[in-house]
Amino acid sequence: MGICVGRPASLSSATEQYLFKKTPSRSSKVANAPEPIRPSDFTAFPPANADGALLKNAAADLAAKSSTTVSSNSPSEQLPPTLLKRHSTSSGLRQRKPSTQKISSEAVNGLGAEAIGLSLKDAPLPSSTEAIHLAIARLRQMVQLIGDGSSLLDLPLEDVKANLEFSAKVLENVYEEEHRRVNEEDEDELSDVQPSQVPNEVREWLASTFTRKLSVVKRPNEKPKFRSVANAIRAGIFVERIYRRMSSSQVLHIPPKIVMQLRSIDEWTFDVFALNEASNGQALRYVANEVLTRYDLLTKYKISNYALENYMVAVEAGYSKYNNPYHNLIHAADVTQTMHWFLYQTGLAHWLSDLEIFASLIGAIIHDYEHTGTTNNFHVQSRSNLAMLYNDRSVLENFHLSASFALMQKEEHNILANLSKEEYKEFRSLVIDMVLATDMSIHFQQIKNMRTLLGMPENIDKSKALQLVLHSCDISHPAKPWDLHYKFTLGVLEEFFQQGDREQELGLPFSPLCDRQTTVIAQSQIGFIDFIVEPSMAITGDMLEKILKPLQGEDSEDAEPLELLNVVNEARPRTAPPVRSASEGVNAFVHKNNVWRHTAAKASHDIKKPWVQHFQENKVKWREEQVQSDAERRLKGRKDSDKEDSIDANIIHEEEVPDGSASRPLSPKHTK
Repeated sequence: MGICVGRPASLSSATEQYLFKKTPSRSSKVANAPEPIRPSDFTAFPPANADGALLKNAAADLAAKSSTTVSSNSPSEQLPPTLLKRHSTSSGLRQRKPSTQKISSEAVNGLGAEAIGLSLKDAPLPSSTEAIHLAIARLRQMVQLIGDGSSLLDLPLEDVKANLEFSAKVLENVYEEEHRRVNEEDEDELSDVQPSQVPNEVREWLASTFTRKLSVVKRPNEKPKFRSVANAIRAGIFVERIYRRMSSSQVLHIPPKIVMQLRSIDEWTFDVFALNEASNGQALRYVANEVLTRYDLLTKYKISNYALENYMVAVEAGYSKYNNPYHNLIHAADVTQTMHWFLYQTGLAHWLSDLEIFASLIGAIIHDYEHTGTTNNFHVQSRSNLAMLYNDRSVLENFHLSASFALMQKEEHNILANLSKEEYKEFRSLVIDMVLATDMSIHFQQIKNMRTLLGMPENIDKSKALQLVLHSCDISHPAKPWDLHYKFTLGVLEEFFQQGDREQELGLPFSPLCDRQTTVIAQSQIGFIDFIVEPSMAITGDMLEKILKPLQGEDSEDAEPLELLNVVNEARPRTAPPVRSASEGVNAFVHKNNVWRHTAAKASHDIKKPWVQHFQENKVKWREEQVQSDAERRLKGRKDSDKEDSIDANIIHEEEVPDGSASRPLSPKHTK
């Protein structure tokens, strides 16, 4: 409301300053700046003998003015307190009262429009339909004011901010609701697979194993993403961390034959079977120690060699508990090494914090801990204790997580002992998200969700990205060279057949691909590659390219990786020796070229995709196996048919022999 006062002839400077001062605070900002105050603009006060009496009179005038101006306590009937009305002989100072005021278009731009309300008092919840309409109306009103030549600075900043935040919350709720609705759509992800393309048994296995509605796992809001300059700094810090000297107590003594195997751990073709043979069945502990050392995580999180060794011995024992042909420590070592490949060879590690790298590797190490050698469906159908414990939802995945973290609760196995509470909470949340995402029943939904995210301009959530990477690592053996893929295939099928044997004993129907007598191995693997693994790896590659592209900055403004490496090396103390790889055991810049060669590949917004070639080679091999298997089956069928014909002929011949002579050769007279 305006305050109109006169100015006395004998006003002291202190009183004049008090009555007519203008403060720079936002609560008293003038909406339309008045012209400089001139004596002629004011009427005179009655003479007063003292400034104190003058102040009392001014206060009384102000109270009287308020009582005559405001006729109701209702906000809708009050004059807007933010208006500044200019008259020929008076000017008003503006008062701000955020969240309860109304703004007049006339006051802002002189158009004579009705007053616009920005108050959020009694506003509906952001998740309601009414909130959507309210947010739309507020945004359009503010846009209209700006379009009419006004400035947002002319509006109450507190209310403008509150309305923008309210609108943002409404949009977030709309997006989440739409995303949830899409996830809950009940559609057949295999509807585009023609029956003629794949045998019924393989189709049934694909449908029963890789489909189920996705249970959405929420994570806290993502941290702010790195900018171009920050990426360069982050890369430099990463290189410095890689080249830091490791404590000798954290480098295990590794036999030379194992060192030879670990030298190829950065390659997609890494032979985990050869490492397991060289290490006498201890491949997982050596792979784990190597990759954790590679990223300097043992030093960063103060993990003692004693705790790490005890933990890995216990983890290997858990993987060996049921003597599984496939879900064993070799599979865990392979998944861990593949996760390292994605982090290391694509440059994904530059996008992640130390804790996220740590969680990614540990998630890969423990993702199948104490696997029972049977599927989730078997546990549900047999009503096992684990199915009862985890309510038929991601039974094995929940069990792997629970057992692994329970193991780390023991002091001698606690590799997380030196994490802060906040670090532990974030680490545990990320590992849980990643391992739960390895449930094969949510495969199609996970792929569909990521494909949707790739079509949006927003950045991809780190948790969702790492979930897909671990899932791809878990099913990646068909993307490896034939010798490795074939060995893994024999293991997984034998595990399926053992489950089928148990199902037969329990009187349960055979799960897909679990019947030794009817399963066609070649067809099952071709279907697995075509409909599961190949699309997963393609989506993972596209996701990584979208994630890593911004790390190069805009218009190639970032420094070349090799130049950045030289800068970092020059900044290091001359006396500081380079880092040692756990497998090398000697001082050497063992990863100098590898790190930055593959980081430089991101400059073309492309990453290496070695799986493409191996998919084609492996499918050709399986088709050859199928042709050979079909030929052997036909040959065996002919032999069986000839044998049956021979048996039938003998039976007919014996029926012509008199009783009691069937066992004797036929004499000439009996043949006449």
